[in-house]
Amino acid sequence: MAGAIAFQGQPGAYSDLACRTAFPGRTTLPCETFEHAIDSVHAGAAELAMLPCENSLAGRVPDIHALLPESGLSIVGEHFQRVEHCLLGVPGATIAGLRRVHSHAVALGQVRRIVRELAVQPIIEADTAGAAQLVAEWGRPQDAAIASALAAEIYGLHVLRANVEDEPHNTTRFYIAAAAARVPPPDTPGLMTTFVFRVRNVPAALYKALGGFATNGVNMAKLESYMVGGHFTATQFLCDVDGHPEQHALRLALEELAFFSREIRILGVYPASPFRA
Repeated sequence: MAGAIAFQGQPGAYSDLACRTAFPGRTTLPCETFEHAIDSVHAGAAELAMLPCENSLAGRVPDIHALLPESGLSIVGEHFQRVEHCLLGVPGATIAGLRRVHSHAVALGQVRRIVRELAVQPIIEADTAGAAQLVAEWGRPQDAAIASALAAEIYGLHVLRANVEDEPHNTTRFYIAAAAARVPPPDTPGLMTTFVFRVRNVPAALYKALGGFATNGVNMAKLESYMVGGHFTATQFLCDVDGHPEQHALRLALEELAFFSREIRILGVYPASPFRA
């Protein structure tokens, strides 16, 4: 039987929805923090961890960039989850009777249009699913939550209005991580490789390091930099590229990258999500 999937958040969170969408029928394991989700995989309580890395509106998830390279886990897949915010109320509540709406700060920032339309007071809570749980516990028809339809199902709320997000493209990308790497054969089509690297402290090092990807025709899907160790001069880069490290073009590009880098660590080789098509 397939193992559980750990995620950060409460039952009904969008990460929980991502787990259930990507792996229907599997048990999902809610964790208080990203660190707990990672630790649950190491401890054997979960087979996989569903870790959000970026959102099309809010940008990257900084904690994951810092945690994943040091986590000891390997990326074995990716998943893109549409974020479809719903306005949730207790049974008997009406839209006209709402006075307050509760949710995570980021979610409230993504539903400004309906907040203005209904002239309700937005109130920040720890997360979307937690807001749904609170509204259910209070039982007040004047309070609503912005959360997923899954949260409504779990906490016994009604969907007063679906898809209230301001932007229809609101999507979160997740890395699926496991304790051991699951590297597909090099001739497998549609692969992605994720790695981190630090360039040497020499002029134009990044320009020269990345030149090998251009000259070898390797598509770079993502390149992000972030500070490590609290030093303004210690910059680490996280990169997603098309291909397998043993494929000729990517192998040559990585060899050139290594010449100008202090460190390269591959975090995972995995099938690209069909969402990318």
